Amino acid sequence: MVMTAEERQYDEMMDRIFHPRHIAVVGVSSQGVGFGSGIVRALINIGFEGSIHCVNFRGGEFLGMKLYRSVTEIHHTIDFAVITTPAETVPAVLEECLQKGIAGVEVLSAGFSELGTPEGVALEEEVRRIARRGVRVVGPNCFGIYCPRSGLTLLPGPDLSRKPGSVAFLSQSGGMAIDLGHLGKWMGVGFSKVVSFGNGADLRETELLDYLARDRETATIAMYTEGVEDGPSFLAALRRATAVKPVILYKGGLSDAGSRAVTSHTASMSGSRAIWESLVRQANAVQVTSLPELVQTCLAFSMIPHREYHGISVVGGGGALGITACDAAERYGLAIPPLDEAISRSILDVLPKPGSSAKNPVDAANPHVPPPILKKALMEAARDPAIDLQILIQLLYHYAYAAGFLGMSVEEATPFEELAEAVGDVVRETGKPVLLVIPNNKQGLDALDVEETRRKTRQAFLEQGVPVFDEMEDALRAVRHVSSYSARKKEVDRE
Repeated sequence: MVMTAEERQYDEMMDRIFHPRHIAVVGVSSQGVGFGSGIVRALINIGFEGSIHCVNFRGGEFLGMKLYRSVTEIHHTIDFAVITTPAETVPAVLEECLQKGIAGVEVLSAGFSELGTPEGVALEEEVRRIARRGVRVVGPNCFGIYCPRSGLTLLPGPDLSRKPGSVAFLSQSGGMAIDLGHLGKWMGVGFSKVVSFGNGADLRETELLDYLARDRETATIAMYTEGVEDGPSFLAALRRATAVKPVILYKGGLSDAGSRAVTSHTASMSGSRAIWESLVRQANAVQVTSLPELVQTCLAFSMIPHREYHGISVVGGGGALGITACDAAERYGLAIPPLDEAISRSILDVLPKPGSSAKNPVDAANPHVPPPILKKALMEAARDPAIDLQILIQLLYHYAYAAGFLGMSVEEATPFEELAEAVGDVVRETGKPVLLVIPNNKQGLDALDVEETRRKTRQAFLEQGVPVFDEMEDALRAVRHVSSYSARKKEVDRE
C-alpha cells in the first residue's frame, strides 16, 4: 500500500500515541483512589516500560514520584497524555499539552456532550477546536487505549495480556473495550490495539479505520459503535478497510429502546436497522449482534485461514450432537457431507466398537477415545477432498467418572495435552484447520475440577494454533463469517 506524505505523517503521530516512550497523567491525587492514580497503578502493574510523569496542580508526591503542578513543568518530551480532571478543567490542560508538543491525549473525564446540556456541548466543542490546532484527542468520556506491545492499558485494565496479537478493536463504549480485552485474554484473541474513543470529539471511527487498514500490526479490525458522525465518510473508510482486511461490526442501539439509551451514553445518533444492515452489506463488513459473537468471530479470523469453507467433518462422541451439528451447519450455509466410502471404512476400523459410526459425523461412541485414534480419524477425514475444515467435539466432563474409578483427579485422567499435540499435528500435516468444541453440562459447585480441566484444555489447544469454542453453534457461525467474507472479497477483487 503506497502512502501519501500526509498519511505517513499521520501514522508517525499515531505511532507516538500507541507506542509512547514518555507519558503524562494529569489528575493524580496523592491521597485516596481516583481515575488518575488508578491509571498510573494500572500502567505500572501491566509493565509499561517508558517513563510516567504525574501531574496535580497542588504538587506533592505519589508512589515516590514527583507530582508536577502542570504539564509544562515536565522537563522531558511527552508523547502521550492522559487527562482525568473534571470536565471544566480539560480545555486548559489540553492547551498545555498542545504547547508541550504532545502527539496525543486521551480524556477519560466525563461531563461533555453526553449530558445533553449546553455547557457540556460547549466544553466538547472547545476540546474539538484545540485538537484541530495540532494535538489528537481520544475521548472525552472514554477508557482510553490498550496496546499490549507498548504496555498502554485501559483505565481498569492492569491485568490485561501483554502478549500482542493481530486484532484491533475500536469502541465507543469503554465497558465494551475492557470486556473484550478480558474475554480475548482467556479465549485466545490477541490484540494489536484497542481504542475506547467515547464521545469521539476528535479521533473516531472513520480516521481510526483508515489508520488500522494501513497498520502492519493489525490483520483484523473489530468495532463496537453506537452511531457514526458522518455516514458517507464512514462508509468510504469501511470499504477501503474491508478491501484489505476483514472488519467485524457490532452496532448498538438498533432497537427503539437501544436507540434512546445510545443518546444518553455517548450523544450519538443511532440510525435505523435497515440502513445500517444495508451499509454493512455494501461494504463487505461482517455484522455480529452480541459481544460473545464478536469475540468468537475475532477468534476465527485470527486463527484460521481466510478462505471459503463448504464441507466440514465432525468427529466426536454422541450421535445427537452430530445430528444437531448437521442441522446447524445447514442454517449457516455449510455442509457436513458423507465421507468417501473408503475413507469411512478406514476410520471405522480404528474406532471402538460397538456403536461407532464413520459416515460423517464420525461418532466415536465412547467419550474416552485415546488421542492416537482421534488423530487417525482426523487425518483420514482430511484426505477427503470434500472436507475443508474439521470440528472435534470433546465432552470432558465424562472424564470425571473415569477419574473416580481410577482414583485420579479429573486433570490426571484427561489426556488433553496429548490430544492437543495430536490435533496440532493434523493441522500442520494436512493444511486443513481443526476447531475444538468443548460443551460443558456440569457447571455446579461439585464440578469445579471439570471446569479447571476445561480451561487447561483450552490453553493447550490454543498453544497448538487450534481455536476452541464452547458450543457447536458458535463454531459454525464463526466459520460462516470467515467463509462469507472471503467469498465476497474474492468477487470484489475480480471486479
